[in-house]
Amino acid sequence: MRFSENWLRMLVNPPYSSNELAQVLTMAGLEVENVEAVAPPFDNVVVAEVISIQKHPDADRLNVCQVDTGTTDNKLIQVVCGAPNVEVGVKVPCALIGARLPDIVIKQSKLRGVESLGMLCSAKELGLSEKAEGLLLLPKDAPNGMSFREFYALDDQIFTLKLTPNRADCLGILGVAREVAAITATDFVPPEIESVKSEINNTLPVYVEKPEACPLYYGRVMHEVSLAVATPLWMTQRLERGGVRAINVVVDILNYIMLEMGQPMHAFDLAKIKDGQAGKILVRYAKKGEHLELLNGQKIELQPDMLVIADENEPLALAGIMGGIESSVQLGTTDLFLESAFFSPEVISGKSFHLGFSTDAAHRFERGVDFAVARDALERATHLILSICGGKAGPITGVKNLLPNRDVVKVRLERIKQLLGIDLGSGQISEIFKRLRFNFSVDDDVFYVIPPSYRFDLAIEEDFIEEVARIYGYDHIPASLPRAEMSMLPESEVINLSPGRLKEILMCRDYQEVINYAFVDANWELDFANNAAPVVLKNPIASQMSVMRSSLIGGLMANLQFNLNRKQTRVRIFEVGCCFMNNQGHYQQTENIAGLCYGNAAPEQWGQPARNIDFFDVKMDLESLFWPEQLRFEKFIHPALHPGKSAQLYRNKEIAGWLGELHPHLQRKYDLPRSAILFELHIDSLSTRTLPKVKKLSKFPPVQRDIAIVVDNHISAQELLDSMNAEKVDIISEIHLFDIYSGKGMEAGKKSLAFRILLQDTEKTLVDKEVEEAIAKLLNVLESKYNAKLRR
Repeated sequence: MRFSENWLRMLVNPPYSSNELAQVLTMAGLEVENVEAVAPPFDNVVVAEVISIQKHPDADRLNVCQVDTGTTDNKLIQVVCGAPNVEVGVKVPCALIGARLPDIVIKQSKLRGVESLGMLCSAKELGLSEKAEGLLLLPKDAPNGMSFREFYALDDQIFTLKLTPNRADCLGILGVAREVAAITATDFVPPEIESVKSEINNTLPVYVEKPEACPLYYGRVMHEVSLAVATPLWMTQRLERGGVRAINVVVDILNYIMLEMGQPMHAFDLAKIKDGQAGKILVRYAKKGEHLELLNGQKIELQPDMLVIADENEPLALAGIMGGIESSVQLGTTDLFLESAFFSPEVISGKSFHLGFSTDAAHRFERGVDFAVARDALERATHLILSICGGKAGPITGVKNLLPNRDVVKVRLERIKQLLGIDLGSGQISEIFKRLRFNFSVDDDVFYVIPPSYRFDLAIEEDFIEEVARIYGYDHIPASLPRAEMSMLPESEVINLSPGRLKEILMCRDYQEVINYAFVDANWELDFANNAAPVVLKNPIASQMSVMRSSLIGGLMANLQFNLNRKQTRVRIFEVGCCFMNNQGHYQQTENIAGLCYGNAAPEQWGQPARNIDFFDVKMDLESLFWPEQLRFEKFIHPALHPGKSAQLYRNKEIAGWLGELHPHLQRKYDLPRSAILFELHIDSLSTRTLPKVKKLSKFPPVQRDIAIVVDNHISAQELLDSMNAEKVDIISEIHLFDIYSGKGMEAGKKSLAFRILLQDTEKTLVDKEVEEAIAKLLNVLESKYNAKLRR
């Protein structure tokens, strides 16, 4: 949107400079993209009249002109001029001696021996145009001697607004002026709209076939209009500075109304409408096969979704976008039909893109024009045409249907305070709404506001709160950090481990991952899980894959046999996968991680003797998998494991899985030269870890004591360790088992367990008395609970 600052200040004149005005508009959401001067600086140029012309004696293309520059003594000055359009009686700008133009300074000089006391100027020489073919001719009523800058209103600025699509109300100078008045709290003086008295009775009936596409349509017939008159200079200047070129006086007036009020209009040559005065105007959708030649010369085939203005015979214009050349107003037109309408934005939107061009009218109708000014725009245009072109006007005819609703919106004072963070008060909010010309009422700190007809973007409470912020000034709202009462919630020091991280740990311990089918042989379920009722597949892909696995061990055993058949004698593999159980008709799915180790504990090498992997090697792998948490191992009977070499794993008193050596009868059944070590764990038990706790390191020397006790064979070492750890004093930092003995020299049914005890204090060096008391307490616990005897 481009407009002249001088035109704006005729409507509203705030006490701001051009740059200050641009700043306040931008801060209020109407971004000023550019402010440029209408003309470059120059001085000492006046309006002059050519009184007489004589040919230059020594140059065929030069003329010696006597020019009236409006001096008080009516003295003429002599100017040599070579412009082709110089004639007696024309009025032109004349640069006097000493004038500084954009490119030259005017001095007294002689051209081919003839003295010249100035220069008659073209638009290019004054910096008003990039090219010119002759002098800039001025209107006949231009006063001689008047400063040309003043006469041409060149001390003006052109503002260019970069409007967002929701601000269609500012696509007219009145809308911009209304905004400036609200922002700056300055009086807004719009032009008065007077109803034009009808002098003729001629009308053209209007019929709207689709009221939802065109809810409002006004028209008026005018006779005896003269297009031979020139468009007034003030109007031409405002059009040019608004980015619209002059065409003819009637079209210029309608374009002027569009720039002024934001209401696009169109004029038809009444004689080109079928049957003239006896015809009618139809607003309808185009019919298949219809064509229209537009004002830009483009011939288009109309589509059924295009709204047209037509007579009884053919389309005359593409509604809301562009008129047709056949019915256009041209030189010689005397009778008009003026149109002012409101077209639904949904009907106009997208049509320009489809056609490959855009127009000022489509740009406005797509965003929504103020339907309340359609009649006023027609009255205003009629008044200007009559005053400039003459003629007679008939009555306004039209069709009015259901217009867009303007529903009441409730705006709460408390909500304004909550969103903006400032307490403006009811009185200040009321003042802002008055400046915005909103129709509202107040009841108990609640505003009931009716959006104006020109603001389609105001529909909910937050829209009006934004308006308050705009007018109050975003830069006046103090910056403040959000404040809220917050307290830290208790958070356990637990980290989550993904299956990927568990795989990395096992791979670092020399395991390799395998992936097997979840469909397995039913015999595997009996052998490795003692599962006589597995989940049976209704349509298995193979006879040996007829059930869903409840354990991962079967697949690992098959992988082992596959490797042994290919001479791989050392196997360390694991798998992460889902297992499926049938619990009395309720199917359950769990995710497990299982592993198998077979062959030597380490690859063959010279540094250590070869030995078969055993239970305790894999036990160490599992402890590293759960580190830093401690696992508890208890004796356990599993159908797939050796009854004396298997254990169940507990983490925080919850079952985590099992570990053990393959049962001998399964070793024989599957023809394995050696036994395998197996484990299977629940992923859930491995998914979290408690972070290690910080513990103070002692700088004092530790004390080590070993004790050996004799207990019954049925008492496990774990029970003894649990009891001692539960009753130990603070200076005992570690207790671990390092030897078990039974056999020669031991009483039948008895065994010897040797424990190493580490004692250390963080504050001082321990003395013998403290050490002996701590050891004695442990021995008392063992003796009282398990009848343990100290082995001598």
